[in-house]
Amino acid sequence: MRYTEAKIGRIFYLRIDHGEDLLSSLETFIADKGISAGIIHFLGAVREGRIVTGPEKAEIIPPDPSFESYDEGWDVFGQATITPGQGKPHLHLHGSLGKKRDTLTGCLREKAEVYLIVEAIIIEFTGADILRRTDPVIGLDLPEPGGASHP
Repeated sequence: MRYTEAKIGRIFYLRIDHGEDLLSSLETFIADKGISAGIIHFLGAVREGRIVTGPEKAEIIPPDPSFESYDEGWDVFGQATITPGQGKPHLHLHGSLGKKRDTLTGCLREKAEVYLIVEAIIIEFTGADILRRTDPVIGLDLPEPGGASHP
């Protein structure tokens, strides 16, 4: 386990409207406000996008993601982490989508078009020591809390 200690900085409440893309809206806002670390809580509905629901085969590393597409209106809630990335903040967003008796849970990727509204609360962390580096075994950019003090 690795960790870093931080303090709470600014807190933002966002309303993302019908037809806007949840992912790009959050990325743009985070960049515009200069947020490099934090957490996002969100809820509302989405109508079109893609979600990674796990790896195609768990024994293959790095994993080949299993994508599912969704359309129409799905309720959504989830969380995201914000960490420093390559030239811009890195957003890692997971959520659960539900429609009637169907549920999808995983990592929202590429596009998540808002249906009616998504509300989001961003809590900024200040003083956090986090870097993202490519893990040579897993092959993914992973967060390293306390990263500046590790080689």
